Amino acid sequence: MLELDSFIRVKQAAAMLGVSPNTMRAWGADGKVPEYRHPVNNYRLYKLADLKKILRQLEKSVSRFSKSERQSRVR
Repeated sequence: MLELDSFIRVKQAAAMLGVSPNTMRAWGADGKVPEYRHPVNNYRLYKLADLKKILRQLEKSVSRFSKSERQSRVR
C-alpha cells in the first residue's frame, strides 16, 4: 500500500523543480522522473524522495561551474 503522505501531485512537483506541470508530465512519460499513480483516482504522483534526489543532482551539476561560467550561461 502506498503511503500517500510521501507523494505529491504534478503541480507541487513542478513547483519544487521550477518547471511547468506539462514538463513534469513529459519527464514522467519519458522515464526521466519516476511516476506513480494514485490507487483510487489515477492521478500522477511523485515521491518526495525522488524529487529531492533530482534536486541534489542539479545542485551538484551547477556547483561544478565557477560563478563566471554560471553567469555566462544565463545570458
